[in-house]
Amino acid sequence: MSRRRYVARGVPGGYRIWDNRGRRWWGDLYEFCPDDLTAELNGGADPERLTTLLKRYRAQKR
Repeated sequence: MSRRRYVARGVPGGYRIWDNRGRRWWGDLYEFCPDDLTAELNGGADPERLTTLLKRYRAQKR
């Protein structure tokens, strides 16, 4: 199994997505673990699907 590029990591206050290749945080702080978002980033990375998932996770923060 290859090493995943994007990984959800627990941080104080929720979860953030870590980019292993870029060695930096990707996106916002998420209250819930963004499993399907990280799966999409590591998989096909379809822009429309990513936009939908980002909107859903941003709406959960409110």
